[in-house]
Amino acid sequence: MIPVRSRNPDDQPWVEGVLLRLWGGRIIVVHGEAYDAGGLPALVAGDCQGLATFALADDRPYVELITLNALVPRQGIGTAVVEALAAKLAARGIGEIRLTMTNDNIDALRFYQRRGFRIAALRRGAVDEARRIKPSIPVIGNYGIPRHDEIEMVRVSG
Repeated sequence: MIPVRSRNPDDQPWVEGVLLRLWGGRIIVVHGEAYDAGGLPALVAGDCQGLATFALADDRPYVELITLNALVPRQGIGTAVVEALAAKLAARGIGEIRLTMTNDNIDALRFYQRRGFRIAALRRGAVDEARRIKPSIPVIGNYGIPRHDEIEMVRVSG
């Protein structure tokens, strides 16, 4: 089993590097809202093999998973982080995890569905709108698919 822990201050340079390399920086735009992922609560898997950042809000009965990256794919790192986050939230009485991905992220769609997430919404043109906030979002995504829309996924525990 891959150990997962909360981020500590010594992890910050590594977190910043992951966000820059894989997300183009600290700012992540989700459903029209810009999040500073570098300042959010985070979980770290193994010896800095995986990272998840998430947003908790007192006025929401769910958590928004902002980023999830397994730096070594297909080793159970992403699964370990998702399950650790679900357990951490359950201990606080929160049973719902939401996330948003782009329409080109076919591998993530498969990953999340296999871990109990379901498609909750499709926001047509949301990525095009997000480019107004973060122009560095690529127009062409994975597998040469034009990146235009957001897919919202939800996992409800219990």
